[in-house]
This record gives sequence, C-alpha cells and structure tokens, in this order.
Amino acid sequence: MTKLSDLQIRAWRNFITSHALLIDRIDSELAAAQQIPLHDYDVLIELAEAPDHRLRLSDLADRVVLTRGGITRAVKKLEEAGMLTREADPQDRRGVYAILTEQGHTALSKAWSVYAQGIMAHFARHLNESEAQQLITLFERIILGIRATDG
Repeated sequence: MTKLSDLQIRAWRNFITSHALLIDRIDSELAAAQQIPLHDYDVLIELAEAPDHRLRLSDLADRVVLTRGGITRAVKKLEEAGMLTREADPQDRRGVYAILTEQGHTALSKAWSVYAQGIMAHFARHLNESEAQQLITLFERIILGIRATDG
C-alpha cells in the first residue's frame, strides 16, 4: 500500500471540509431565499444544458453523481413538482428520459442569482484567475484519472 504524505492527507481533508461547508452554506442561502435546493438545481441544470433538454436517467445519474435509486427519487420529486417530465425511450422501452419543463427552467433561472452570489461570496472571491485555472487543471486530472479506471 502506498503511504500518504502528511501534505496529501491535509489537502484531502481541506478539500472535503471546504466542499461540505460550501454546499451547506449555498444550500442554506437558497432555502432562505425560498429557492429550489442545490441538489434539485444540479439535476435541472444538467437537463437544461443537454440537447433538447433531455437525458436518459442513467446518464443524468452519472452527471449528478447519484445512485440509480437516488436519481429515481430525485426525478420523481421534481416530476411531482412539475419541473420535469419522464418519457419512455422509443428505441429501448427499458430506458426513460427526464425532460426539463418550462417550470423547471423558471426555477433554475430564479435560483441562479442566489447560487451565483454564493459561489462568489464563498468560493470565487478567494481565488485569482491563475489559482482558478490551477484548480480546473487539478480537478480535471483527478476526474480523468478516476474515469479512466472505471469499467
């Protein structure tokens, strides 16, 4: 087993702590502004950015890092709220698409200003452009490394 250095452990701990604090803070700010939770925002933004505002549930789960059961619950909740609809895949009846509705798009638009303010206040203001680019490079390397080892 490879030994982790004290610096690597410290970097990991700071990463997970900052991530947890950021998510909690921004989610609290969205709730205080009576906007959709960050978890719902993440599901809806993936649909908004997808071609035709639709994704197979399995692809959506991969993009928002949810289990199949987690995405099913999230989609059901958002469908009940009128923010997306589900449609069977005409090519493969076992597959189901989630499709963003106008109501979902409106919820995203309304939440964005609060979300953007949170990103700026709690994350971006602590980074200059060079540091932001370094983070992008490092996180992309980690993401690609993990995905390269996936089946």
